[in-house]
Amino acid sequence: MQLVWFKRDLRLHDHAPLAAAARHGPVVGVYLFEPEVFGAPDADAQHLAFVVECVHELRARLRRRGGELLLRTGNAVEQLATLVQDLGATAIWSHEETGNGLTYARDRRVRAWARARGVPLHELPSGGVVRRLVSRDGWSAQWDAMVRAPLVRPPARFAPLPWTDPAADHVVPSPGEPPTATELGVRAHAPRTHSVRGGEHSAHATLASFLALRGVDYRRAMSSPLTAFDACSRISAHLAFGTLSGRQAWQGARRRAEALTETPDADPRWRGAITSFISRLAWRDHFMQKLESEPRIEYEPFASAYAELRPREPDPERLAAWLNGRTGYPFVDACMRALRAEGWLNFRMRAMLVSFASYHLWLPWQATSKALAPHFLDYEPGIHYSQFQMQSGTTGINTVRIYNPYKQGHDQDPEGSFIRRWVPELAGVPTEDLHAPHEMPALVAQMADVRLGRDYPHPIVNHATAYREAKARLFAVRDSAVARAEAAAVFERHGSRRARRA
Repeated sequence: MQLVWFKRDLRLHDHAPLAAAARHGPVVGVYLFEPEVFGAPDADAQHLAFVVECVHELRARLRRRGGELLLRTGNAVEQLATLVQDLGATAIWSHEETGNGLTYARDRRVRAWARARGVPLHELPSGGVVRRLVSRDGWSAQWDAMVRAPLVRPPARFAPLPWTDPAADHVVPSPGEPPTATELGVRAHAPRTHSVRGGEHSAHATLASFLALRGVDYRRAMSSPLTAFDACSRISAHLAFGTLSGRQAWQGARRRAEALTETPDADPRWRGAITSFISRLAWRDHFMQKLESEPRIEYEPFASAYAELRPREPDPERLAAWLNGRTGYPFVDACMRALRAEGWLNFRMRAMLVSFASYHLWLPWQATSKALAPHFLDYEPGIHYSQFQMQSGTTGINTVRIYNPYKQGHDQDPEGSFIRRWVPELAGVPTEDLHAPHEMPALVAQMADVRLGRDYPHPIVNHATAYREAKARLFAVRDSAVARAEAAAVFERHGSRRARRA
Protein backbone atom coordinates (compact mmCIF):
# COMPACT_ATOMS: atom_id res chain seq x y z
CA MET A 1 0.00 0.00 0.00
CA GLN A 2 1.34 3.43 -1.03
CA LEU A 3 0.10 6.59 0.70
CA VAL A 4 0.13 9.78 -1.41
CA TRP A 5 -0.01 12.95 0.64
CA PHE A 6 -1.61 15.75 -1.38
CA LYS A 7 -0.75 19.30 -0.32
CA ARG A 8 -0.67 22.24 -2.74
CA ASP A 9 -0.84 19.84 -5.70
CA LEU A 10 -4.54 19.00 -5.92
CA ARG A 11 -4.58 17.38 -9.36
CA LEU A 12 -4.51 13.98 -11.00
CA HIS A 13 -2.44 14.85 -14.06
CA ASP A 14 1.28 15.75 -14.16
CA HIS A 15 1.61 14.52 -10.57
CA ALA A 16 4.93 12.69 -10.27
CA PRO A 17 4.46 11.33 -6.70
CA LEU A 18 1.09 9.85 -7.61
CA ALA A 19 2.42 8.16 -10.74
CA ALA A 20 5.53 6.88 -8.94
CA ALA A 21 3.49 5.51 -6.05
CA ALA A 22 1.20 3.67 -8.47
CA ARG A 23 4.20 1.79 -9.86
CA HIS A 24 4.86 0.32 -6.41
CA GLY A 25 1.41 -0.94 -5.44
CA PRO A 26 -2.16 0.09 -4.57
CA VAL A 27 -2.53 3.81 -3.90
CA VAL A 28 -4.53 5.74 -1.35
CA GLY A 29 -4.36 9.52 -1.34
CA VAL A 30 -4.88 11.74 1.68
CA TYR A 31 -5.49 15.44 2.15
CA LEU A 32 -4.93 16.84 5.64
CA PHE A 33 -6.97 19.77 6.90
CA GLU A 34 -4.52 21.11 9.47
CA PRO A 35 -5.94 23.55 12.06
CA GLU A 36 -2.46 25.00 12.53
CA VAL A 37 -2.27 25.95 8.85
CA PHE A 38 -5.87 26.94 8.14
CA GLY A 39 -6.20 28.82 11.43
CA ALA A 40 -3.06 30.91 10.84
CA PRO A 41 -3.28 34.69 10.24
CA ASP A 42 -2.37 34.32 6.56
CA ALA A 43 -5.28 31.95 5.86
CA ASP A 44 -8.88 32.79 5.10
CA ALA A 45 -12.24 31.10 4.61
CA GLN A 46 -11.91 31.65 0.85
CA HIS A 47 -8.84 29.40 0.84
CA LEU A 48 -10.74 26.65 2.66
CA ALA A 49 -13.71 26.92 0.28
CA PHE A 50 -11.42 26.67 -2.74
CA VAL A 51 -9.59 23.65 -1.31
CA VAL A 52 -12.86 21.88 -0.51
CA GLU A 53 -13.96 22.25 -4.14
CA CYS A 54 -10.58 20.94 -5.27
CA VAL A 55 -10.55 17.84 -3.06
CA HIS A 56 -14.11 16.88 -3.93
CA GLU A 57 -13.25 16.90 -7.63
CA LEU A 58 -9.91 15.16 -7.06
CA ARG A 59 -11.60 12.40 -5.07
CA ALA A 60 -14.10 11.82 -7.88
CA ARG A 61 -11.31 11.65 -10.47
CA LEU A 62 -9.30 9.17 -8.40
CA ARG A 63 -12.34 6.97 -7.78
CA ARG A 64 -13.10 6.77 -11.49
CA ARG A 65 -9.69 5.11 -11.90
CA GLY A 66 -10.03 2.83 -8.90
CA GLY A 67 -8.22 5.06 -6.41
CA GLU A 68 -9.34 6.82 -3.26
CA LEU A 69 -8.78 10.11 -1.47
CA LEU A 70 -9.15 10.19 2.30
CA LEU A 71 -9.82 13.45 4.11
CA ARG A 72 -8.47 13.87 7.61
CA THR A 73 -8.38 16.76 10.08
CA GLY A 74 -5.64 17.29 12.62
CA ASN A 75 -1.89 17.32 13.21
CA ALA A 76 0.08 16.05 10.20
CA VAL A 77 2.40 13.69 12.08
CA GLU A 78 -0.42 12.17 14.10
CA GLN A 79 -2.70 11.69 11.11
CA LEU A 80 0.01 10.21 8.89
CA ALA A 81 1.14 7.86 11.65
CA THR A 82 -2.42 6.61 12.12
CA LEU A 83 -2.95 6.11 8.40
CA VAL A 84 0.32 4.25 7.92
CA GLN A 85 -0.65 1.88 10.72
CA ASP A 86 -4.31 1.44 9.74
CA LEU A 87 -3.63 0.98 6.03
CA GLY A 88 -0.44 -1.01 6.37
CA ALA A 89 1.22 1.53 4.07
CA THR A 90 4.83 0.82 3.22
CA ALA A 91 5.72 4.32 1.96
CA ILE A 92 4.53 7.92 1.78
CA TRP A 93 4.83 9.99 -1.39
CA SER A 94 4.46 13.76 -1.77
CA HIS A 95 5.69 16.79 -3.61
CA GLU A 96 8.21 19.09 -1.98
CA GLU A 97 6.39 22.20 -0.81
CA THR A 98 7.66 25.77 -0.71
CA GLY A 99 5.25 27.16 1.84
CA ASN A 100 5.25 29.46 4.82
CA GLY A 101 7.11 28.95 8.08
CA LEU A 102 4.34 26.77 9.47
CA THR A 103 4.39 24.24 6.65
CA TYR A 104 8.20 24.33 6.54
CA ALA A 105 8.35 23.35 10.24
CA ARG A 106 5.56 20.81 9.71
CA ASP A 107 7.46 19.09 6.91
CA ARG A 108 10.59 18.89 9.06
CA ARG A 109 8.59 17.22 11.83
CA VAL A 110 7.11 14.74 9.36
CA ARG A 111 10.56 13.88 7.99
CA ALA A 112 11.93 13.39 11.52
CA TRP A 113 9.02 11.12 12.42
CA ALA A 114 9.42 9.08 9.22
CA ARG A 115 13.15 8.57 9.82
CA ALA A 116 12.57 7.56 13.43
CA ARG A 117 9.88 5.02 12.46
CA GLY A 118 11.63 3.73 9.37
CA VAL A 119 8.83 4.83 7.06
CA PRO A 120 10.11 5.66 3.56
CA LEU A 121 9.11 9.23 2.71
CA HIS A 122 9.60 10.15 -0.94
CA GLU A 123 9.41 13.90 -1.64
CA LEU A 124 9.67 14.74 -5.34
CA PRO A 125 10.42 18.17 -6.87
CA SER A 126 7.49 20.47 -7.51
CA GLY A 127 7.77 22.57 -10.65
CA GLY A 128 11.00 24.40 -11.27
CA VAL A 129 11.91 24.99 -7.62
CA VAL A 130 15.12 23.18 -6.65
CA ARG A 131 15.60 22.06 -3.05
CA ARG A 132 19.12 22.50 -1.62
CA LEU A 133 20.13 24.60 -4.63
CA VAL A 134 23.86 25.33 -4.47
CA SER A 135 24.02 28.15 -7.02
CA ARG A 136 21.70 30.14 -9.24
CA ASP A 137 24.10 29.50 -12.11
CA GLY A 138 22.35 27.09 -14.43
CA TRP A 139 18.96 27.42 -12.72
CA SER A 140 17.30 28.87 -15.82
CA ALA A 141 18.54 25.97 -17.94
CA GLN A 142 17.12 23.53 -15.38
CA TRP A 143 13.80 25.34 -15.48
CA ASP A 144 13.71 25.22 -19.28
CA ALA A 145 14.38 21.48 -19.22
CA MET A 146 11.65 20.96 -16.62
CA VAL A 147 8.87 22.72 -18.54
CA ARG A 148 9.84 20.98 -21.79
CA ALA A 149 9.81 17.50 -20.23
CA PRO A 150 6.82 15.25 -21.02
CA LEU A 151 3.84 15.58 -18.70
CA VAL A 152 3.51 12.81 -16.14
CA ARG A 153 0.50 10.66 -16.99
CA PRO A 154 -1.61 9.07 -14.27
CA PRO A 155 -2.38 5.36 -14.60
CA ALA A 156 -5.57 4.51 -16.44
CA ARG A 157 -6.43 2.25 -13.51
CA PHE A 158 -4.86 2.00 -10.09
CA ALA A 159 -4.09 -1.39 -8.59
CA PRO A 160 -7.12 -2.74 -6.71
CA LEU A 161 -7.39 -1.65 -3.10
CA PRO A 162 -7.47 -4.49 -0.55
CA TRP A 163 -10.97 -3.71 0.65
CA THR A 164 -12.42 -3.91 -2.87
CA ASP A 165 -11.94 -7.68 -2.79
CA PRO A 166 -15.11 -9.22 -1.27
CA ALA A 167 -13.08 -12.16 0.05
CA ALA A 168 -10.52 -9.97 1.82
CA ASP A 169 -10.75 -9.42 5.53
CA HIS A 170 -9.85 -5.75 5.57
CA VAL A 171 -11.38 -2.78 7.33
CA VAL A 172 -12.63 -0.16 4.90
CA PRO A 173 -11.29 3.24 6.00
CA SER A 174 -13.72 6.11 6.33
CA PRO A 175 -13.28 8.49 3.37
CA GLY A 176 -13.87 11.46 5.66
CA GLU A 177 -15.42 14.84 4.94
CA PRO A 178 -14.02 18.38 5.00
CA PRO A 179 -14.30 20.14 8.37
CA THR A 180 -16.16 23.39 8.76
CA ALA A 181 -14.43 26.73 9.00
CA THR A 182 -15.40 26.91 12.66
CA GLU A 183 -13.88 23.51 13.39
CA LEU A 184 -10.62 24.61 11.81
CA GLY A 185 -10.60 28.08 13.35
CA VAL A 186 -10.51 29.69 9.90
CA ARG A 187 -11.01 33.44 9.75
CA ALA A 188 -13.38 35.06 7.30
CA HIS A 189 -11.82 38.47 6.74
CA ALA A 190 -14.40 39.75 4.27
CA PRO A 191 -17.29 38.51 2.13
CA ARG A 192 -16.16 37.39 -1.32
CA THR A 193 -17.88 37.95 -4.62
CA HIS A 194 -15.41 36.20 -6.92
CA SER A 195 -16.52 33.30 -9.12
CA VAL A 196 -13.22 31.41 -9.31
CA ARG A 197 -13.94 27.72 -8.85
CA GLY A 198 -11.58 25.08 -7.55
CA GLY A 199 -10.59 21.87 -9.32
CA GLU A 200 -8.73 20.66 -12.41
CA HIS A 201 -11.69 21.16 -14.72
CA SER A 202 -11.93 24.84 -13.83
CA ALA A 203 -8.14 25.23 -14.09
CA HIS A 204 -7.94 23.88 -17.63
CA ALA A 205 -11.07 25.70 -18.75
CA THR A 206 -9.68 28.98 -17.42
CA LEU A 207 -6.34 28.47 -19.15
CA ALA A 208 -8.05 27.48 -22.40
CA SER A 209 -10.29 30.54 -22.44
CA PHE A 210 -7.27 32.76 -21.85
CA LEU A 211 -5.19 31.22 -24.61
CA ALA A 212 -8.06 31.09 -27.10
CA LEU A 213 -9.93 34.34 -26.45
CA ARG A 214 -9.34 36.49 -23.40
CA GLY A 215 -5.58 36.88 -23.65
CA VAL A 216 -5.30 38.56 -27.03
CA ASP A 217 -4.67 42.00 -25.48
CA TYR A 218 -2.82 40.63 -22.43
CA ARG A 219 0.37 42.65 -22.85
CA ARG A 220 -1.47 45.99 -22.84
CA ALA A 221 -4.50 45.17 -20.72
CA MET A 222 -2.69 43.57 -17.76
CA SER A 223 -1.80 46.93 -16.22
CA SER A 224 -5.25 48.41 -15.64
CA PRO A 225 -7.81 46.98 -13.24
CA LEU A 226 -10.43 48.00 -15.79
CA THR A 227 -9.23 45.33 -18.20
CA ALA A 228 -6.96 42.99 -16.25
CA PHE A 229 -9.71 41.02 -14.52
CA ASP A 230 -10.71 39.60 -17.93
CA ALA A 231 -7.50 39.87 -19.95
CA CYS A 232 -5.16 38.22 -17.44
CA SER A 233 -4.92 34.44 -17.34
CA ARG A 234 -6.59 34.14 -13.90
CA ILE A 235 -4.90 30.77 -13.33
CA SER A 236 -2.86 32.03 -10.36
CA ALA A 237 -5.08 30.39 -7.72
CA HIS A 238 -4.93 27.12 -9.65
CA LEU A 239 -1.15 27.31 -9.75
CA ALA A 240 -1.05 28.16 -6.04
CA PHE A 241 -3.14 25.14 -5.03
CA GLY A 242 -1.78 22.88 -7.73
CA THR A 243 -4.89 22.10 -9.73
CA LEU A 244 -2.69 23.06 -12.68
CA SER A 245 1.08 22.62 -12.92
CA GLY A 246 3.38 25.28 -14.30
CA ARG A 247 4.53 22.78 -16.89
CA GLN A 248 0.96 22.22 -18.09
CA ALA A 249 0.46 25.97 -18.42
CA TRP A 250 3.77 26.42 -20.27
CA GLN A 251 3.13 23.60 -22.69
CA GLY A 252 -0.40 24.82 -23.33
CA ALA A 253 0.97 28.25 -24.18
CA ARG A 254 3.63 26.77 -26.47
CA ARG A 255 1.03 24.74 -28.35
CA ARG A 256 -1.02 27.88 -28.81
CA ALA A 257 2.03 29.78 -30.08
CA GLU A 258 2.81 27.04 -32.59
CA ALA A 259 -0.80 26.99 -33.78
CA LEU A 260 -0.70 30.75 -34.31
CA THR A 261 2.29 30.45 -36.63
CA GLU A 262 0.14 28.27 -38.87
CA THR A 263 -2.74 30.75 -38.86
CA PRO A 264 -2.02 33.47 -41.46
CA ASP A 265 -4.81 35.79 -40.32
CA ALA A 266 -4.09 35.50 -36.58
CA ASP A 267 -4.26 38.73 -34.62
CA PRO A 268 -0.64 39.98 -34.32
CA ARG A 269 -1.20 40.85 -30.66
CA TRP A 270 -1.22 37.16 -29.78
CA ARG A 271 2.52 36.74 -30.29
CA GLY A 272 3.38 39.33 -27.66
CA ALA A 273 0.67 38.06 -25.33
CA ILE A 274 1.95 34.47 -25.34
CA THR A 275 5.57 35.60 -24.96
CA SER A 276 4.70 37.74 -21.93
CA PHE A 277 2.64 34.97 -20.36
CA ILE A 278 5.44 32.42 -20.71
CA SER A 279 7.89 34.89 -19.16
CA ARG A 280 5.66 35.26 -16.12
CA LEU A 281 5.53 31.50 -15.62
CA ALA A 282 9.32 31.56 -15.35
CA TRP A 283 9.23 34.56 -13.00
CA ARG A 284 6.84 32.66 -10.75
CA ASP A 285 9.30 29.86 -10.05
CA HIS A 286 12.18 32.34 -9.94
CA PHE A 287 10.59 34.12 -6.99
CA MET A 288 9.50 30.91 -5.29
CA GLN A 289 13.08 29.67 -5.44
CA LYS A 290 14.10 32.60 -3.25
CA LEU A 291 11.95 31.47 -0.34
CA GLU A 292 12.96 27.84 -0.87
CA SER A 293 16.63 28.79 -0.71
CA GLU A 294 16.22 31.19 2.21
CA PRO A 295 13.06 30.60 4.31
CA ARG A 296 13.96 33.43 6.70
CA ILE A 297 12.86 36.04 4.13
CA GLU A 298 9.29 35.54 5.33
CA TYR A 299 10.34 37.44 8.45
CA GLU A 300 13.68 39.14 7.76
CA PRO A 301 14.90 41.39 4.94
CA PHE A 302 17.09 39.89 2.25
CA ALA A 303 19.80 42.35 3.28
CA SER A 304 20.30 42.95 7.01
CA ALA A 305 21.24 46.59 6.34
CA TYR A 306 17.49 47.27 6.00
CA ALA A 307 16.50 45.55 9.26
CA GLU A 308 15.94 48.84 11.10
CA LEU A 309 14.77 50.88 8.13
CA ARG A 310 11.17 50.97 9.31
CA PRO A 311 9.58 50.67 12.76
CA ARG A 312 9.23 47.11 14.01
CA GLU A 313 5.57 47.71 14.90
CA PRO A 314 3.16 49.35 12.45
CA ASP A 315 1.15 52.45 13.19
CA PRO A 316 -2.24 50.83 13.89
CA GLU A 317 -4.30 53.71 12.48
CA ARG A 318 -2.35 53.82 9.23
CA LEU A 319 -2.45 50.03 8.88
CA ALA A 320 -6.21 49.94 9.43
CA ALA A 321 -6.85 52.79 6.98
CA TRP A 322 -4.78 51.07 4.28
CA LEU A 323 -6.28 47.63 4.85
CA ASN A 324 -9.87 48.92 4.86
CA GLY A 325 -9.54 51.19 1.83
CA ARG A 326 -9.88 54.42 3.81
CA THR A 327 -6.63 56.27 3.06
CA GLY A 328 -8.15 59.28 1.28
CA TYR A 329 -6.45 58.21 -1.95
CA PRO A 330 -9.39 57.04 -4.09
CA PHE A 331 -7.49 54.83 -6.53
CA VAL A 332 -5.54 53.13 -3.75
CA ASP A 333 -8.74 52.57 -1.78
CA ALA A 334 -10.60 51.24 -4.84
CA CYS A 335 -7.86 48.69 -5.48
CA MET A 336 -7.84 47.54 -1.86
CA ARG A 337 -11.61 47.18 -1.73
CA ALA A 338 -11.66 45.30 -5.04
CA LEU A 339 -9.03 42.90 -3.76
CA ARG A 340 -10.89 42.25 -0.53
CA ALA A 341 -14.09 41.49 -2.42
CA GLU A 342 -12.68 39.58 -5.38
CA GLY A 343 -9.66 37.81 -3.87
CA TRP A 344 -7.54 38.94 -6.82
CA LEU A 345 -5.90 42.07 -8.23
CA ASN A 346 -3.56 42.58 -11.15
CA PHE A 347 0.17 42.76 -10.54
CA ARG A 348 0.72 46.49 -11.07
CA MET A 349 -2.03 47.38 -8.65
CA ARG A 350 -0.70 44.92 -6.07
CA ALA A 351 2.68 46.58 -6.38
CA MET A 352 1.09 50.01 -5.92
CA LEU A 353 -0.72 48.90 -2.75
CA VAL A 354 2.50 47.56 -1.26
CA SER A 355 4.47 50.62 -2.36
CA PHE A 356 1.92 52.96 -0.78
CA ALA A 357 2.02 51.05 2.52
CA SER A 358 5.80 50.83 2.57
CA TYR A 359 6.71 54.34 1.43
CA HIS A 360 3.81 56.72 1.91
CA LEU A 361 2.66 55.16 5.19
CA TRP A 362 6.13 53.87 6.19
CA LEU A 363 4.70 50.61 7.49
CA PRO A 364 6.94 47.56 8.00
CA TRP A 365 6.52 44.98 5.26
CA GLN A 366 6.45 42.16 7.82
CA ALA A 367 3.14 43.51 9.16
CA THR A 368 1.56 44.48 5.85
CA SER A 369 2.49 41.19 4.15
CA LYS A 370 0.78 39.18 6.89
CA ALA A 371 -2.25 41.48 6.88
CA LEU A 372 -2.75 41.25 3.12
CA ALA A 373 -2.02 37.53 2.63
CA PRO A 374 -5.49 36.23 3.54
CA HIS A 375 -7.12 38.50 0.99
CA PHE A 376 -5.32 36.88 -1.98
CA LEU A 377 -7.03 33.70 -3.10
CA ASP A 378 -3.82 32.95 -4.98
CA TYR A 379 -1.63 33.51 -1.90
CA GLU A 380 1.68 31.80 -2.63
CA PRO A 381 4.25 32.41 0.13
CA GLY A 382 7.24 32.12 -2.17
CA ILE A 383 5.97 34.91 -4.39
CA HIS A 384 4.23 36.91 -1.68
CA TYR A 385 7.20 37.63 0.58
CA SER A 386 9.72 38.06 -2.22
CA GLN A 387 7.44 40.59 -3.89
CA PHE A 388 6.66 42.44 -0.67
CA GLN A 389 10.35 42.90 -0.05
CA MET A 390 11.03 43.92 -3.63
CA GLN A 391 8.26 46.53 -3.60
CA SER A 392 9.42 47.74 -0.16
CA GLY A 393 13.02 48.24 -1.24
CA THR A 394 14.64 45.77 1.17
CA THR A 395 16.21 43.29 -1.27
CA GLY A 396 19.12 45.61 -2.00
CA ILE A 397 19.27 44.51 -5.65
CA ASN A 398 16.00 45.57 -7.26
CA THR A 399 15.16 48.95 -8.75
CA VAL A 400 13.34 51.14 -6.23
CA ARG A 401 9.83 51.95 -7.44
CA ILE A 402 7.75 54.38 -5.39
CA TYR A 403 4.41 54.51 -7.15
CA ASN A 404 2.65 57.85 -7.44
CA PRO A 405 -0.98 56.94 -6.60
CA TYR A 406 -2.37 59.97 -8.40
CA LYS A 407 -0.46 59.19 -11.60
CA GLN A 408 -1.45 55.54 -11.43
CA GLY A 409 -5.08 56.54 -11.06
CA HIS A 410 -5.02 58.89 -14.01
CA ASP A 411 -3.10 56.38 -16.16
CA GLN A 412 -5.07 53.23 -15.30
CA ASP A 413 -8.53 54.65 -14.54
CA PRO A 414 -8.73 57.92 -16.48
CA GLU A 415 -12.53 58.19 -16.45
CA GLY A 416 -12.80 57.05 -12.82
CA SER A 417 -15.15 54.14 -13.49
CA PHE A 418 -13.12 51.75 -11.31
CA ILE A 419 -13.09 54.25 -8.46
CA ARG A 420 -16.83 54.86 -8.75
CA ARG A 421 -17.52 51.14 -8.61
CA TRP A 422 -15.46 50.43 -5.50
CA VAL A 423 -15.65 53.80 -3.72
CA PRO A 424 -19.33 54.57 -4.32
CA GLU A 425 -19.36 57.40 -1.81
CA LEU A 426 -17.44 59.39 -4.47
CA ALA A 427 -19.72 58.42 -7.37
CA GLY A 428 -21.08 61.93 -7.80
CA VAL A 429 -17.68 63.66 -7.89
CA PRO A 430 -16.76 65.04 -11.34
CA THR A 431 -14.04 63.09 -13.14
CA GLU A 432 -11.60 65.98 -13.03
CA ASP A 433 -11.76 65.97 -9.23
CA LEU A 434 -12.23 62.27 -8.59
CA HIS A 435 -8.58 61.28 -8.16
CA ALA A 436 -7.90 64.04 -5.64
CA PRO A 437 -11.28 64.96 -4.09
CA HIS A 438 -9.61 66.90 -1.27
CA GLU A 439 -8.70 69.55 -3.85
CA MET A 440 -12.17 70.08 -5.31
CA PRO A 441 -13.87 73.41 -4.61
CA ALA A 442 -16.39 73.50 -1.78
CA LEU A 443 -19.26 74.21 -4.18
CA VAL A 444 -18.38 71.14 -6.28
CA ALA A 445 -18.25 68.99 -3.14
CA GLN A 446 -21.63 70.32 -2.10
CA MET A 447 -23.13 69.53 -5.50
CA ALA A 448 -21.62 66.03 -5.38
CA ASP A 449 -23.09 65.56 -1.90
CA VAL A 450 -19.70 64.62 -0.46
CA ARG A 451 -18.26 65.95 2.76
CA LEU A 452 -14.67 64.99 3.32
CA GLY A 453 -13.99 63.74 6.80
CA ARG A 454 -17.54 62.40 7.05
CA ASP A 455 -18.32 60.52 3.83
CA TYR A 456 -14.75 59.98 2.72
CA PRO A 457 -11.48 60.67 4.58
CA HIS A 458 -8.95 63.36 3.91
CA PRO A 459 -5.62 62.01 2.58
CA ILE A 460 -3.91 60.20 5.42
CA VAL A 461 -0.55 61.67 4.38
CA ASN A 462 0.66 64.34 1.98
CA HIS A 463 1.94 62.63 -1.14
CA ALA A 464 4.84 64.95 -1.92
CA THR A 465 6.09 65.04 1.66
CA ALA A 466 5.77 61.29 2.20
CA TYR A 467 7.47 60.53 -1.10
CA ARG A 468 10.40 62.86 -0.37
CA GLU A 469 10.95 61.55 3.15
CA ALA A 470 10.68 57.88 2.16
CA LYS A 471 13.14 58.27 -0.68
CA ALA A 472 15.66 60.04 1.55
CA ARG A 473 15.41 57.37 4.26
CA LEU A 474 15.70 54.50 1.85
CA PHE A 475 18.67 55.81 -0.10
CA ALA A 476 20.51 56.76 3.08
CA VAL A 477 20.68 53.02 3.72
CA ARG A 478 20.97 51.86 0.12
CA ASP A 479 23.99 54.09 -0.57
CA SER A 480 25.91 52.88 2.48
CA ALA A 481 28.98 50.70 2.06
CA VAL A 482 27.38 47.92 4.11
CA ALA A 483 24.27 47.83 1.92
CA ARG A 484 26.31 47.84 -1.29
CA ALA A 485 28.42 44.94 -0.06
CA GLU A 486 25.34 42.98 0.96
CA ALA A 487 23.70 43.62 -2.40
CA ALA A 488 26.44 41.68 -4.15
CA ALA A 489 25.88 38.70 -1.86
CA VAL A 490 22.09 38.85 -2.31
CA PHE A 491 22.45 38.91 -6.09
CA GLU A 492 24.83 35.96 -6.03
CA ARG A 493 22.30 33.94 -4.07
CA HIS A 494 19.05 35.08 -5.66
CA GLY A 495 19.68 37.19 -8.78
CA SER A 496 18.43 36.23 -12.21
CA ARG A 497 21.30 34.94 -14.40
CA ARG A 498 19.28 35.67 -17.50
CA ALA A 499 19.67 39.39 -16.75
CA ARG A 500 23.40 38.97 -16.18
CA ARG A 501 23.92 37.15 -19.48
CA ALA A 502 22.03 39.87 -21.29
